[in-house]
Amino acid sequence: MLTQWLNADAIHIVDDVIDWQDAVRKSAEPLLAQGAITPAYLDAIFTSHAEIGPYYVLAPGLAMPHARPEQGAHKNGLSLLHVKNGVNFDADENDPVYVVIMLCALSGEEHIQMITALAELFSDDSRLQQLLSANTLPAIQAVIHS
Repeated sequence: MLTQWLNADAIHIVDDVIDWQDAVRKSAEPLLAQGAITPAYLDAIFTSHAEIGPYYVLAPGLAMPHARPEQGAHKNGLSLLHVKNGVNFDADENDPVYVVIMLCALSGEEHIQMITALAELFSDDSRLQQLLSANTLPAIQAVIHS
């Protein structure tokens, strides 16, 4: 399931970003290009972050920013940004973040399906560490396909 969403066009690798907002924007680029989300979706993520903090930084090195479907999601989608040198999200022990996976879903059910597929990856410590340290497209794809 992840392989259909996280194809080569949806994965970007950069050395650095300016800050966490830049990381979120860059992670959204494939979804914006596909028309899966609107700029309002990013605004909703930034607003939520300002109100409740980096709730979407799920584990050391891993962030999964997302908003509600009605906040600008038009299609289901995932994108992945790998920041080789990491970026701080003000997430205490979970900083720096190396992998930012943006999620958008049209319904709660589809959101849960995507989260379930991602949870299989995230719950395997070995695969998660491989993903966090993978810094080439083939290496990232190998972890997703395993």
